[in-house]
Amino acid sequence: MTDDIDNFPERQEPPPEIGPHEGRELELMLAGEKPLAFFSEPTRSTYELPDAEFEPYVQSGQIIKRDFVRTVKIADSDEEIRYLYFALPAEAWRIDKAIPLTVSSYWDNPDFDHQDTELGRLLGYSEDEISAFLSWGRHLERLRKAGK
Repeated sequence: MTDDIDNFPERQEPPPEIGPHEGRELELMLAGEKPLAFFSEPTRSTYELPDAEFEPYVQSGQIIKRDFVRTVKIADSDEEIRYLYFALPAEAWRIDKAIPLTVSSYWDNPDFDHQDTELGRLLGYSEDEISAFLSWGRHLERLRKAGK
């Protein structure tokens, strides 16, 4: 895989290929263009996951929902994280494949690129979008290490 971090010199905002599904997950799922959506957030967060937006489609059977809370160790303290998955009915198998990729911490699995590539594919991203995401992650890590 090529490392395109030089395409992002000192740039702090992601390129347009990153997050094209952000905020459009339900729309893309209903159009049959996105097989799986995934969200997670600490339970103490004030951010509201999109349950209400998806719920009518879950109730009608157009979308499958699975969610759970798991306690994880973050910076030596326990944090409850809520994990929320939505899949098209024929794509519900993707939830089972995504769970181990999303609930394992990066400290448990040092192969970030493999983990993010597999999850990106399950979420319906193209190989080019996944590559851009991986390159962006390497760029951010380089900036972090440089103290920027």
